[in-house]
Formats: sequence, C-alpha cells, structure tokens
Amino acid sequence: MLVIGIAGRELTAQERDWLQHDACAGVILFTRNFASREQVAELSAAIRAAAPRPQLICVDQEGGRVQRFREGYSALPPLDVFGRHHAQDPRGALAAAREHAWLMASEVRASGVDLSFAPVVDLGRGNLAIGDRAFAADPEVVADFTRAYVEGMHSAGMAATLKHFPGHGSVREDTHFDAAIDQRPLEVLRSEDLVPFVAGIEAGADAVMLAHVTYPQVAPEPAGYSPRWINGILRDEMGFRGVVFSDDIGMAAAHSAGGVKARVDAHLDAGCDVVLVCHPELVEESLAAVEGRRLNTMALAGLVGRGALGWDGLLADGRYGSARADLGGQRERQA
Repeated sequence: MLVIGIAGRELTAQERDWLQHDACAGVILFTRNFASREQVAELSAAIRAAAPRPQLICVDQEGGRVQRFREGYSALPPLDVFGRHHAQDPRGALAAAREHAWLMASEVRASGVDLSFAPVVDLGRGNLAIGDRAFAADPEVVADFTRAYVEGMHSAGMAATLKHFPGHGSVREDTHFDAAIDQRPLEVLRSEDLVPFVAGIEAGADAVMLAHVTYPQVAPEPAGYSPRWINGILRDEMGFRGVVFSDDIGMAAAHSAGGVKARVDAHLDAGCDVVLVCHPELVEESLAAVEGRRLNTMALAGLVGRGALGWDGLLADGRYGSARADLGGQRERQA
C-alpha cells in the first residue's frame, strides 16, 4: 500500500485519478497543502469524496520546527522542552508531555485529519535530522515520555506511531540528504535505542515508522527494507502487531535500493505494510510499481481517527483551554 503526497491546496485531476488506484491507502499533507483550518478540513473532505475506499489522511505535526499546520493552531514546542523540564520535575514534565500529545492530536483530529506521525522516540544524541525533536538522550527517560505521549494521543482518539525504528538519534547524518551508518552491535541497540520502542509497544502504540539507517552489524541493508529488522526483530522478537510504515522513499538514504520501483518493492518485500511516497513527482511510478501485488488497504482501518469533535466542539472543551494555558508555561521553559 502507498500513502502519497499531493502538490497543493486543492486536488488536481491527476491526483483524483491516483486516489482511484487500489494501492492508494491515504494522503500525507505538508505545509504546501496548508492555508487555514477551514481549507485543511475542506481538502480532507475532498480527498475522502474522491476515493472509492476509505483514505488515511496524515501529517507530521510534532511541534517545534516540524509542525505543518500553524496559523490557527497552537504553537507546539519541540519535545526536548519536556526532557529539560524532567531534570527538575519528572512528574510534571511527563504530565505536560501527555497534554502536549492530547492538544496536538485534538487539533489535528478537529481538522478532519486522522493521524499525526508521532511521537519521535529517537534518542537525542546529536543527529542532524532529529535535534530538538527528541525528548532526551537517556533511553529510560525517553521510554517514560513515550508511554505518556502514546496515552495522550489515544485519549484524543488518535493512533500513535513510534519513529524512527530502530533509532535514528545516535548517528550524525540526516537521511534526507545522506546515507547513515550506525556501527553498533545489536546488544548495544537493545540496551539503548530500542528501549523506548519496547515501552511504546507495551503502551499500545498502533504503528511504527522505519529509519533509513543501516546497522551493518545487524543487517546489510537499511532498516526500512530489512527483513531482519522488520520481521525478525520488530515483529517476532518484540511482538509488534501493528502497522509498519516506511519513511519517505524520496529521501536520499532510500536511494540505496535503486530506482523508484526498486525502492517500493524492497520495502514491501521486506515486510513494510505502507510505503510513504511524499513527493508527487514519484507517485505515478510508485503506483505502477505495485501493479499485480495483493494489497490490503483495510489494514489501515485501525489508524483512522476516532471521536472527532470538530473545531466548535474542541473550542468548547474545558480541557482545551487548560492545555493551551499549560502550553504557555512550556514555551517559557523553551525560552
């Protein structure tokens, strides 16, 4: 299955055709697709109306520098704010992270969007792509925040996606632009980067997104298209039964698999349920690549958002006002 990117703030005729394809299971939205709360809700409705089957509408609304919807939405701080708060007040920091999750998910759901790919559970150890998107460097601290964040998202009716498995935080390179290789053995990864993923799975996380990082002491290929990482470790050893997403196959580190068809095939053959094709210019070739495959788009049914109040209902919810007030304190800590 594919989750695709679209070019602008309204569907084109070609994009409506893409949504007819049996393999198209959803759409991921970016800043290029955003103008206002009302426009996002209209675009989400148009996507659903144009497709012959349910579509999963997604976004990256983490907070900090990765927040695609801004005007009319809470200015969410990055996750490392909570890690810094944790040093002085662990319980307060975890409670604040839980409310951050609820607030983020509630606003996204009020807009007719099902899923924000969150939380980032990578360790904060200097990776150029992760940076302040990580809670902290300590695996046990990140594990505690992971449990709290999953709980907060679930309380807002949103599924939780742990990313980027098995851990993107301990290498320097940004896989959007470069290949990344982590030379540590599996025993070290189990005691460090995998700890938050174990916690998140135990907390009921619904999905996992793979990293385009290679761990040569574990498997020769990047984790995103590694049968050992997906089937041998994530599913068999760790017991994960949810949905497995690739990261975007347009990223530079994904090119190691070859051309577009080779990338799609490699990820699906290795055990990914869904391939992210975020760049519209890659969608046509990606859809052609899955012709003839048996695909079950209903596998994503459990990720569809639940219980959305809409903006009127959310604005009338007392918890919303309280969460936004707490957000002011978080921003002060960030400053």
